[in-house]
Amino acid sequence: MAIQTAIFGAGCFWGVEETFRKLEGVSSTSVGYSGGEISNPTYKEVCSGLTGHAEVVKIIFNNKIITYNRLLKTFWQSHNPTLLNKQGPDIGTQYRSVIIYMNNTQKREAKSSKKEIQYKFNDEVVTEILPFKHFYIAEEYHQQYFNKNGGGSCKI
Repeated sequence: MAIQTAIFGAGCFWGVEETFRKLEGVSSTSVGYSGGEISNPTYKEVCSGLTGHAEVVKIIFNNKIITYNRLLKTFWQSHNPTLLNKQGPDIGTQYRSVIIYMNNTQKREAKSSKKEIQYKFNDEVVTEILPFKHFYIAEEYHQQYFNKNGGGSCKI
């Protein structure tokens, strides 16, 4: 199947979305919340740290143009996966490093890539690898935030 979905969390979703949105073979991106237990959370609820959700980016891509493994490489290069529940100035469980896999192939590739990337760090890679349950799209003003508003920092 050529058209596939990937979901990654690597800190503030504005910057993560911008990183993946520009890649050839990515047909669309959307930011949202995943990995928690609360249905249809709001940004305010996710920021409370009580929902269990992470800020994530849902990526629709053409596997004939860009592979899942290439997306994983971009994911690892775009953040520090050894930081627990933070990236840059953003702190909280919603900013954790997480890969949400859609199928067993993605699970296997994600686990393999995590094992490979660990060799590049002295500290433990704390990235979670979780099965897909739900993706809740974030509020419209978060979608392609940097593309609409400019900027290069996720600090609000």
